[in-house]
Amino acid sequence: MNTNDVQTIARQSRAASRQLGSAPEAMRNLALAKMAEALESVKQQVLEVNAQEIVKARDEGQPDAMVKRLTIDDKTFNYMLSRLKKVAQLPDPLNRILTGHTNPAGLRVYKKSVPLGVIGIIYESRPNVTTDAAGVCIKSGNAVILRGGSEALQTNAILTDAMIAGAVAAGLPQHAIQIIRTPGHEAVGELLKMDDYIDVLIPRGGKGLIKRIAEGTRIPVIKHYDGICHLYIAVDADPEQAIALAVNSKCQSVQVCNALETLLVDQHCAEQLLPLLHEAFIANNIELRGCEATQRLLPNVQAATEEDWHSEYLAPILSVKVVDGIQQAIDHINHYGSGHTDGIVTQSLSMARQFEEQVDSASVMINASTRLSGGGDYGLGSVVGISTDKLHVRGPVGPDELTTYKWVAYGDGHLRG
Repeated sequence: MNTNDVQTIARQSRAASRQLGSAPEAMRNLALAKMAEALESVKQQVLEVNAQEIVKARDEGQPDAMVKRLTIDDKTFNYMLSRLKKVAQLPDPLNRILTGHTNPAGLRVYKKSVPLGVIGIIYESRPNVTTDAAGVCIKSGNAVILRGGSEALQTNAILTDAMIAGAVAAGLPQHAIQIIRTPGHEAVGELLKMDDYIDVLIPRGGKGLIKRIAEGTRIPVIKHYDGICHLYIAVDADPEQAIALAVNSKCQSVQVCNALETLLVDQHCAEQLLPLLHEAFIANNIELRGCEATQRLLPNVQAATEEDWHSEYLAPILSVKVVDGIQQAIDHINHYGSGHTDGIVTQSLSMARQFEEQVDSASVMINASTRLSGGGDYGLGSVVGISTDKLHVRGPVGPDELTTYKWVAYGDGHLRG
């Protein structure tokens, strides 16, 4: 794909965004419903093509975790549809009056929510990002340019073509949803130069991809680097609840960004809890790597290195550290964490509040699994990622997070004195 092709797509998206931004809520919601209908009509084709791409990925020696992320089965497909339908049911993120007043001279001033404009999504492996991103962008009145990985090129193309047909049937512009269909890095490189047309880029994938995007463009980037998530088991934690939360946080799906990577256990309950935790993790085939205090209580556990505290494993490995109280736990999290999701297990409201106030993360979980941090459980429906930045958004990126605002002033011939 040459420069002109990418520029044409970007220019078309900019033009579409002007129309889409003023499309009424009813039209955008109708588009989401018709996009879901169109996807249902191509379900069998999607499953067949995806199966072929899975075989190809395995033949090329792709790791199991990547193949799993690539796979669409009946359950995944239905989940993708349900997220589109859920996002349609959310309140309209546009044209909300965020603040306003009438000044002493009678000038009426207010601030209202508006779309960002054109969103570029660059992602790897996960075809569900195709539908999630399109749904969130249409709901929030943004045109979207999709660039998925070459390993899911045909699957993504079929999904996108169906959604384009649904959106157009509802009256939205032809280029509200677009996809770059060529493999290779050249098209991505050209996309990064389109700062005249694209307002925000959102990369979804490994740290290497995100770093390349962020360092290779002048376009603002909403990024999510590591998900080094912690759970601190406080001295007063209910043992049964603590074990259940730790196991769910780590084992429910080890390869995702909100899976637990480091477990912190208060030294005053470690002797009681660590053997029980060890047993539970062994039953789930999780390898533990522990600090010296952990090793004294669990002699068969491998020693944790400094690198382990910095690691997002995305694998059946968990680092464990015994800490001397809540402040040491908080200090460890703020030093080694990635600002994604961190939690505490405690029966103390004061400790919960201290943890909430002092842990510098996008999501703080109190007596809840780290796996609950995300769009679905936060009531956002689809999201286009989880931001570990603080600007422009933080945490799950749903329709509200893909808006900005404008100031509007209504006068009656008002002049500056």
